[in-house]
Amino acid sequence: MERTLIIFKPDAVNRLLVGRILTRFEDKGLRISAMKLQQSPVEQVKKHYEVHQRKPFYNALVEFMTGGPVILVVLEGPHATTVVRNMLGATDGREATAGTIRGDFGLDQRYNLIHASDGPETARTEIELFFKPEEIVDYTRAPDRWIVSK
Repeated sequence: MERTLIIFKPDAVNRLLVGRILTRFEDKGLRISAMKLQQSPVEQVKKHYEVHQRKPFYNALVEFMTGGPVILVVLEGPHATTVVRNMLGATDGREATAGTIRGDFGLDQRYNLIHASDGPETARTEIELFFKPEEIVDYTRAPDRWIVSK
């Protein structure tokens, strides 16, 4: 099983879309391993997005991500990072395919609802930034045996 991080950005939280979107991940078969609501500290957001530090949108991104509450979620499942990113669709909601999360709920590039790890290694780093090991729960759900063959 692979773990990935998603962040419901302030626009998703304020538009009351978290439940609807989270349901889509669960319906797909992904398992929630950790979840919390927080008002993100500036330094944590800067560290998380440091790869974009020299880009023109960096300051606006930090301001946006610290401008309201976010919900952090660790999802688990086979190829979780790829599955989640495919479900999200293109970064710009205007270009995202209908049926994807951004295609169904987004109309903007900045207000794109969710951050998702771009690969398993990045996911590990991001999960460590936002969660302590004891905050991640390893468990089995009754329907798990019907979601993925062994």
